[in-house]
Amino acid sequence: MQSDHFDIVIQGGTLLTMSAKMEIIEDAVVGIKDGRIALVDKNRNLPAPKIIDADGCLVLPGLINTHTHLPMVCFRGMADDLPLMDWLTKHIFPAEARFVNKKMVYDGSMLAMAEMILSGTTTFCDGYFFENQIAEAVQACGMRAVVSQGFADFATPDNPKFEKMMAAAERFVARWQSCAPMITPAFFCHSPYTCSPQTLVNVKAAAREAGILYLTHLLENKDEIDTIEKRYGKKPVWHLFDLGVLDHQTIAVHCNWLGPEDIAIFADLGVRVSHNPASSMKLAAGVAPVPQMLERGIAVGLGTDGSASNNALDMFREMDTAAKIHKVTMLDPTAMNAQTVLCMATIGGARVLGLDNLIGSIEAGKQADIIVVDMNQPHLTPIYNPYSQLVYAARGADVKTSIINGKIIMEERRLQTIDLTQTMDNVRKIVSHITAEIISDTGRSLPFPVPLSG
Repeated sequence: MQSDHFDIVIQGGTLLTMSAKMEIIEDAVVGIKDGRIALVDKNRNLPAPKIIDADGCLVLPGLINTHTHLPMVCFRGMADDLPLMDWLTKHIFPAEARFVNKKMVYDGSMLAMAEMILSGTTTFCDGYFFENQIAEAVQACGMRAVVSQGFADFATPDNPKFEKMMAAAERFVARWQSCAPMITPAFFCHSPYTCSPQTLVNVKAAAREAGILYLTHLLENKDEIDTIEKRYGKKPVWHLFDLGVLDHQTIAVHCNWLGPEDIAIFADLGVRVSHNPASSMKLAAGVAPVPQMLERGIAVGLGTDGSASNNALDMFREMDTAAKIHKVTMLDPTAMNAQTVLCMATIGGARVLGLDNLIGSIEAGKQADIIVVDMNQPHLTPIYNPYSQLVYAARGADVKTSIINGKIIMEERRLQTIDLTQTMDNVRKIVSHITAEIISDTGRSLPFPVPLSG
């Protein structure tokens, strides 16, 4: 290809392709045209309207966050250091019922996306309420996203009558499925304990008809096993298996208490998994058997979960946590090596979201979702192994440039599509309102946690 056909050229630095052969290319050059990677080479100087000098940097695919709830940045730090079910039922569910609205969802999503872009995430999978507003925010800031309309068997902020959720979800899919190439709609059943068997089956049937992903929280904590067994006489995975909702278009989130039999079912049916170690650690919910899942060929990606339970959306921090938590629980320092974990955050996450033909590696023909990490930092010097350096030493703040769909979304740590000052101010105003309302109701001064229910 002629060099003058490129829109952007990244040159210099070390390229981690994350392709099947896991090539590492020194003094690399990447040519980008019409949103796609047009050339991957080395030792070449090519002219282009925009040259990104990556000397002293690592160039790699943008990170992929396979599970989050973006608007929950508005609840960041509101209810920490609590057991999962207390946190959920006494704090989060009541707060959502009272304070979540379209403006909160849009403004919170913009702040969350600013945080993700600044820390190297280029694609995410969200599940929440008012997903139309989240999709609109995605369009405004230029990220790539799987945006999942939520379901539960109780009234939600966007659907006071839960029996009307399906009609709203179908309108959501019709709006976004074909008109916005950066947005992939999906359906999200909250969990087997908040969704009836009929809801789980009906939503899966609708997802199959639309050809979209179906997600659910599953086995986040051990108590879920007893809850589902008492209610349905089966363990959670068998419950979903018998309902016929498990297949290669199903993403199970957390999976901290999967047993060997559950893993075999997932492997046989092609169920994909989102691993959220930091959130699970903070809630003392458990540790997913990820090494065993990977051994069986299950597609596993990394997710941060929402900011109310993490409390950050930094995938570099998540990679570090994922590597170390499995080493210590297995008492095996060789478990979950750095290369494996970086794969989970890039091409592995793309496989989980069904986007690995488009993103997750730097190869000619794929979409240009690329980040440049500045390695000229004290905590990143020296470099022996780039995978280890990224997983164990790098921080989200080391990302200097983010390109999504061939567009520069963040350059030299400056966001190009989001007014960060205004975005943070918008969320501060929302939180001031929430805080004033809770103090008025409880008569108690903050800090939290202040129970909102129970």
